[in-house]
Amino acid sequence: MTQYILRQGTWVAVCDGRKALLLENKGSREFPQLVLREAFEQKNPPTHLQGSSPPGRTVNSTGNSRSAVEAPDIHDQAERAFLRDFANSLDRYTQEHDVKSLILVAPARALGMIRPALSAATKHVIVAELDKDYVKVPVYEIEKLVQHYSDTLNHTA
Repeated sequence: MTQYILRQGTWVAVCDGRKALLLENKGSREFPQLVLREAFEQKNPPTHLQGSSPPGRTVNSTGNSRSAVEAPDIHDQAERAFLRDFANSLDRYTQEHDVKSLILVAPARALGMIRPALSAATKHVIVAELDKDYVKVPVYEIEKLVQHYSDTLNHTA
């Protein structure tokens, strides 16, 4: 039996560490029409613009030697916080809008950060994860790319 992942009513979450789009397919499998439900964006300048103090130093417990302590990556922390917030939004949408199927599209690094933050209910409705960075791609192109992925899955099955 052929099971296409991009059907009418399927939601598509496209994100990276700074921007996310939540789309719903109002069209059909043959002619998808992804409609933007919500856009999320975080202004996150590079780390060197956010923190410029030198790394901390620590004194060893034995002797008088000192060691440098690596400064936290503020940019990375902000990306992780943004993806946690987006995961919470996905959880809320899954419950409030009775989402039955969700396709998660993000670069591998972002997928690795968002997965642990998703609730079990949201994980249950995920029908596919695409390791792609489509967040800067226009919505009509995302439709074509996700539809192509869906068609490819069914031709290899």
